[in-house]
Amino acid sequence: MNLDNSETYINHPTWGLLYRICMVDENQELFTTLYAQRLFFIVTTDVKGMKFQPTGRTEARMMIENRLRSLRRTGQSQEYDQLQTVFQRTFQ
Repeated sequence: MNLDNSETYINHPTWGLLYRICMVDENQELFTTLYAQRLFFIVTTDVKGMKFQPTGRTEARMMIENRLRSLRRTGQSQEYDQLQTVFQRTFQ
């Protein structure tokens, strides 16, 4: 997985193609199902590989809101603007 601003997709064994929304923590990223964007997963990457942890829509929204606040505080305006667009498309 790359951590830049390009689009990232991974394949979930059950749910198919997932779309990367944002990084949420060191080695953790938030993904959603590509088409419906109703199922959310925290994907943790370590030396053993990837671990998919399902999370609810409300929790995913809070994670993105926290990431937006962090980006605004650190002045990362380009990443903030991109994530704000994804946030609005996904939750409104």
